[in-house]
Amino acid sequence: MYYVNREQIAVRLNAIPAIAEALQALTLSWKGELLQGLAQERALHLAIETVTDVGSYLIDGFIMRDASSYEDIVEITGGEGVFPAELQETLTELVRLRRAIAQEYYIWPRAELHPMSSRLIQALPAFKEAVEQYLEKEL
Repeated sequence: MYYVNREQIAVRLNAIPAIAEALQALTLSWKGELLQGLAQERALHLAIETVTDVGSYLIDGFIMRDASSYEDIVEITGGEGVFPAELQETLTELVRLRRAIAQEYYIWPRAELHPMSSRLIQALPAFKEAVEQYLEKEL
């Protein structure tokens, strides 16, 4: 029997609607202003952390192979069928942004609308739904 911390997974998944809503609002009203740029940066960062945190809980709980990187978390969970294959490319591209956002923030192009922002409006809710369905099926 596996111990999967469903409570912590749910807490993180429940953040997704607000992140997707913020990205949608930013995408629709984008003017390249500083506060919009900072808000986009934070929403992308929260999306990355949500996907990797949930993935880590799933890997630990279902005793999947150990991840060696953020991209590996997406690859492992995708390979285990947690989410559809078509989401894997988007989620991998998302987690690749982590270094730029978390460590190279001083050169992040805040005046530009990042293409990932509009893609995540649908991808994040799809990820949430897929994880919930996976948990329901497996547990």
